[in-house]
Amino acid sequence: MQLGLIGLGRMGGNMRERLRAAGHEVVGFDQNLAVSDASSLADLAEKLATPRVVWTMVPSGKITEDTIDALAEVLSPGDVIIDGGNSKFTDDAPRAERLAKKGIKYMDVGVSGGVWGKTNGYALMVGGDAETVAHCMPIFEALKPAGEFGFAHAGGPGAGHYAKMVHNGIEYGLMHAYAEGYEILEASELVENVPAVIKSWREGSVVKSWLLDLLDRALDEDPKLAGLKGYADDTGEGRWTVDEAVRLAVPAHVISASLFARFASRQDDSPAMKAVAALRNQFGGHAVKR
Repeated sequence: MQLGLIGLGRMGGNMRERLRAAGHEVVGFDQNLAVSDASSLADLAEKLATPRVVWTMVPSGKITEDTIDALAEVLSPGDVIIDGGNSKFTDDAPRAERLAKKGIKYMDVGVSGGVWGKTNGYALMVGGDAETVAHCMPIFEALKPAGEFGFAHAGGPGAGHYAKMVHNGIEYGLMHAYAEGYEILEASELVENVPAVIKSWREGSVVKSWLLDLLDRALDEDPKLAGLKGYADDTGEGRWTVDEAVRLAVPAHVISASLFARFASRQDDSPAMKAVAALRNQFGGHAVKR
């Protein structure tokens, strides 16, 4: 099958290689023309046979919106646009409606797999109509891991990005549980070899997972994680998951706490904890550090 792929960074570039290895023809476009197969979006469209399928893998927000709008100007009725970036699910239905007026079909795909997806395959969560999903299944089959897992047609427009949002919210909680366990082990006066304990959990343990494997890998490289700062950014999905939990009145204690922990990581000297120290000093005369 033939595919246009826009955005050839860490994810998009690896996806192009995996698809080509599976025998698909991929015409890639990137602002970095050194890695691009086309000189422009118009050139990309000209290199593809109709009905075209074009997949965008660019940062969420205005860049994605501008790319999809510009792409719609060079495509034809019957063509398909797929957004595989981390767009907010609320953007998808308006896009689908806007593109439908031009006769262009739209799908949103949540993609998980990171830099390892090229080798291991990508977990794909798809939003769109059944006919369009079926048309693009050869692409999805090539990108997903071998076997029965790694793909879901989650529902209509927006369902793919919604599923990926929740996926990333869960990821926040899992990562933070491992991180807290690591810190407790490091603080203990009994455990002398923390990396060995982490490594022992990789088989036969109910907490085994790919994330645990990656923590073990990081500790192999730096047993005390001394080369890192305790700062963790967030890209939006965790916030959106918590927003949805509030909207739906779903208690999401772990995901919420893991998100707030990331905010705390960015404070060199917490104003809130300064207030706590001041209050303890005021009501009980407890010592403070100045």
